[in-house]
Amino acid sequence: MLKIADIMTTRIVTIDMDDRLTIAKEIFDNAPFHHLLVTEENELKGMLSERDLLRAISPNVDANPTTKELETLQKRVHQVMTRDPLTVAPHISVIQASQLILERQIGSLPVLDNGELVGIVTWKDLLAAMIEAN
Repeated sequence: MLKIADIMTTRIVTIDMDDRLTIAKEIFDNAPFHHLLVTEENELKGMLSERDLLRAISPNVDANPTTKELETLQKRVHQVMTRDPLTVAPHISVIQASQLILERQIGSLPVLDNGELVGIVTWKDLLAAMIEAN
């Protein structure tokens, strides 16, 4: 049976709770992923998705940012992030993680091993694994 450890992404990008949204926007604008794990003293505190960021600001903020959009970009990550995200352990099955993502209608799951952040798995990772397995 395929486990999360077999498919998770271990090269994770974290952002600090007190970082400004401008930093998160810059990362999303220049990286091929859509979820940032939010940490404080190396402990997972939340998650910021690109969708969370876009909900807080207009997607057209680059073209002609309004004063309100510029103010929003100065907010701290903890003001917009999802707190205490649902997590999984590396030993759970791909099927179990897929069920969680569908039930909770979320896009990704941070992977914790004995409380330590070791990876992330997204719905795309899960779908690709299932296709590959068949």
